[in-house]
Amino acid sequence: MGRVLMIAEPSMPPSLIGPIVRLADVHKYFGQLEVLKGISFDVMAGEVICIIGPSGSGKSTLLRCINALTPINSGSIQVKGQEVHAPKLDKLELRKKVGMVFQQFSLLPNLSVLENLLVASPKAPWWQGRRRRIMNDILVWLQKLAPKLDPNRRVSDLAVGERQVVELAKVLNLNPRVVILDEPTSALDAQAEHEIFQRFAELTQGRLTVFISHRFSTVRMADRIIVLQYGSVVEDGTHEQLLANDGLYARLYESQFGFSNHIVLSPTV
Repeated sequence: MGRVLMIAEPSMPPSLIGPIVRLADVHKYFGQLEVLKGISFDVMAGEVICIIGPSGSGKSTLLRCINALTPINSGSIQVKGQEVHAPKLDKLELRKKVGMVFQQFSLLPNLSVLENLLVASPKAPWWQGRRRRIMNDILVWLQKLAPKLDPNRRVSDLAVGERQVVELAKVLNLNPRVVILDEPTSALDAQAEHEIFQRFAELTQGRLTVFISHRFSTVRMADRIIVLQYGSVVEDGTHEQLLANDGLYARLYESQFGFSNHIVLSPTV
């Protein structure tokens, strides 16, 4: 099971800005297997959305399609009006706007935390002149996310959960407009994950953030929850509405809290 939290720009009424992310009839196949089956939804400015579903529902595939890491077979995905899968799209430019953290690490183990974050900084000509300021900014991000983490420690000496926090700080340092997080805090306990995501949400005000996790303590932070099953949207509503509907969402929720064991909550695909 997973979820997506989206925080969009609040400076104008959503009706005037229009959708920040728009998916229209998105289909994705792996061979003969259809993983995404006509996915359609909009994400408006200021809206917090969570996407969940059991194992194999297509959550991670959907996130990779939004960032053009996985091609779609048909349909449309737009980020701020730009067609993500347009043939002539500059994907490097897209990924400056859309940052992503995977379950796997992309850190360099023999470098320190700070050195890893500096490696991820922009390499534009003006960057060297701002190195000290950027370094200070990085330390501020890190201090807010993980106050006890020593930036001079080598990454190879960090626990898995600490490495995940560094990955989050690295994305913040890149300053993308949209952030996609695919189960980035799976090694943290439920309370630590909830606290990290609360801090991350505060730090990403003005951006749109998408993340997958498997804990309902964070799911309930969303204004709206979209439930995937077998590659299709089967439910859409608030936490309270979906519990009252007594559908798949309610069963997933009950399963996590021990009331039922008939749903497997493995965050894959």
